[in-house]
Amino acid sequence: MTAQEVRLCGLLLQEHFGDVVEKVGTHLLRSGAQNLRTIIHETGTPLDLAKKSLCVLMQHGACVFSLGRKGPGSPVEYRTSCERILRILRYPRYIYTAKTLYGDTGELIIEELLQRGHMTMSSTVKTVADRLTHSMEEGRSMEYSEVSSAFSNLVETHFLQRCPPVAEAAPVDSTAPAAPGTSSTPAAPANAAPPPPTPESFTDCYKVPHVTLIGRGKRRCSSEDGEDQRNAKKAKLDTETHGDEGIYWQVNFERFHLHFRDQTIISAVANKLDQTSSEIVRTMLRMSEVTTPPSATCTQALSANEIFRSLPPNYSISRPILDQYLTLLVDDPMEFVGKSGDSGGGMYVVNLHRALANLARATLESVVQERFGSRSARIFRLLLRKRHLEQKQVEDFAMIPAKEAKDMLYTLLSENLVQLQEIPKTPDHAPSRTFYLYTVNQLPTARMLLQNCYKTVANLIERRLFETKESKRLLEKSQRIEAILASLQASGAEPEQLTEVEEMITAPERQQLESLRHHINKLDSAENQVDETIFLLESYVNSTAAVAR
Repeated sequence: MTAQEVRLCGLLLQEHFGDVVEKVGTHLLRSGAQNLRTIIHETGTPLDLAKKSLCVLMQHGACVFSLGRKGPGSPVEYRTSCERILRILRYPRYIYTAKTLYGDTGELIIEELLQRGHMTMSSTVKTVADRLTHSMEEGRSMEYSEVSSAFSNLVETHFLQRCPPVAEAAPVDSTAPAAPGTSSTPAAPANAAPPPPTPESFTDCYKVPHVTLIGRGKRRCSSEDGEDQRNAKKAKLDTETHGDEGIYWQVNFERFHLHFRDQTIISAVANKLDQTSSEIVRTMLRMSEVTTPPSATCTQALSANEIFRSLPPNYSISRPILDQYLTLLVDDPMEFVGKSGDSGGGMYVVNLHRALANLARATLESVVQERFGSRSARIFRLLLRKRHLEQKQVEDFAMIPAKEAKDMLYTLLSENLVQLQEIPKTPDHAPSRTFYLYTVNQLPTARMLLQNCYKTVANLIERRLFETKESKRLLEKSQRIEAILASLQASGAEPEQLTEVEEMITAPERQQLESLRHHINKLDSAENQVDETIFLLESYVNSTAAVAR
């Protein structure tokens, strides 16, 4: 874990959960596993707030606990997950993907689970149905059964999974926080057991319970009296049983990441070749997504006959044309598809690791071109292809004058994008009898660029927070006026009254608000774009580590 990752994690925790949770979470990231007493002492956080902070982190899966390292009877220790905290940056992408695949219902289900950490199916269905009903026309409402069906579809495709159960252990440190009221991630050390189980480690991970939910979503009351009545009714309804008590669900981030990876490969094939080639690769990925392990370097082998039968009906291509496309994909230098046999008209696989490596390589080349120009990118690509070259060879192959090539090589070397390897002819390492070879190590360079991306996102978040803080008074005024307008419109006010309220914001203030919103949107968009690069580089680094194992 690097300083840039810790800094970004701290900003994400502060923005989503507040200063106290950020202090506790960042301290655990820097210090490693610690017990509650040590956390309180070293952070200066009151006991009650420290307990609540740990509960919040565990509720969202960003913190785990285990028996102390000194053995039975030692205080329970808490450990935060940097990887899990960084997933907060990708929340908008998860929600948008759910909307694309499962519509508004799937979007709200994922959004609720990301906001709450984990929920029961019945509670999620009720909340989502109420939200959908509130956005519908008067007199219409959303059936619980429709939301339940969307929830089941998300579980069936593994985008949702049950929270892992927690094993029993002997009671220990009495100062540890109490359980947050859920059996899936309790904070009580009496339930601690090393190591924490994973969702896939038990058989019912994707088994949907039979939930007895009949009815429709309800609209929120606008008046204070109506709010009190609604809260009273909600408290009364919460005592009802629906058959899924104690079964909590969470978002399966790994399944989303596999979907993102597949979509990245499909888009790259479409950009490199054409739409039909990308549809063939999409079909191969869809056919093997259940049988291929997440860490596999390539998909399960598929015959050309199977691929032909599984193509979408609207792609009415003949079998000889399919064979030509498969041959084209196999011969392409990017190596997205490989051939593993000749039975069944030929056996083909999607080379996941090679595809990620080539996409990461293209990303590195793009970064060099944007920062240092096309000639430096030409040198960088040359070193990637030839592996080791002397300075004179770089000048000749790249067809760049000696002085310019030397300056570009030294610039890339100073930025750690290019490495210099010395190969001495004699044991004394005399410069006159030593070869100096330039090379590019793709994996370390990708790791360095990944850290730069973390730094960039942290800078973007800090800039957005600064912009918002500078205009805090104006934003609060705008929100108050919007609330007044919404209240007047709900009560059927006259247009003159609405115009009078709208004029409470002056023209310069309105212009300032528009400028602020424009800047905030640009910063948000930049965050999402950098996160796409982060995802690609992370996938490549993790895939390389899996191959090495």
